[in-house]
Amino acid sequence: MKKHVRELLLRQNFEEIADLAMSSRRVLGVLVSLTFDRDPEIGWRAVEAMGAASHRIAAADPDCVREHLRRLHWLLSEESGGICWRSPEAMAEIVRQDPDPFSEFTPIIVSLLQEMAEEDLMHFRAGVLWAIGRLGPVAEGALDGAEPAIRACLDHADPQVRGMAAWCLGQCGRAKLLADRPELLDDEGPVDVYENGRVGRASVGQLVRAQR
Repeated sequence: MKKHVRELLLRQNFEEIADLAMSSRRVLGVLVSLTFDRDPEIGWRAVEAMGAASHRIAAADPDCVREHLRRLHWLLSEESGGICWRSPEAMAEIVRQDPDPFSEFTPIIVSLLQEMAEEDLMHFRAGVLWAIGRLGPVAEGALDGAEPAIRACLDHADPQVRGMAAWCLGQCGRAKLLADRPELLDDEGPVDVYENGRVGRASVGQLVRAQR
């Protein structure tokens, strides 16, 4: 099944993956495993497909999706070894598709930026920022407490983190905060950006300008 699902991801056939997930819930686990794929586009497409598949399943069996979200959260824990580096993104993509039935997971995702230990967060920070930004349009009120931590990421040494922080603020309706940081417009640090099924490259400054 993994080979078949990967072939569908190569074709960006998320609807067929969702159809397959309706007949076999194993597809969700297969998609988790494919977030580890050596091709970053496959990993990102697995995240996107997880949202599509979970949305389809949730209409008939929301408890199945809720349990999957709990498992993704557990995969971030010390007990699991923090092995699934795309767990925050996958959780956010699922909740974004169905924000009301899975609203209890929104504050869990948002709190990761403040509650994870630094030794763990160093692997997850950029992904958590993407996850928060992804939730921004559907859960803006839940993001207030995380704003200081997001703003602090604008000064991070890693340009991926700086860029995702700028993108996150824009997605959360807080682009005006970037006006206080004009020096970021000249930040040429490289940032990988997933959009329309592709991983592209932008600079921090380009992302800042796109949010303003």
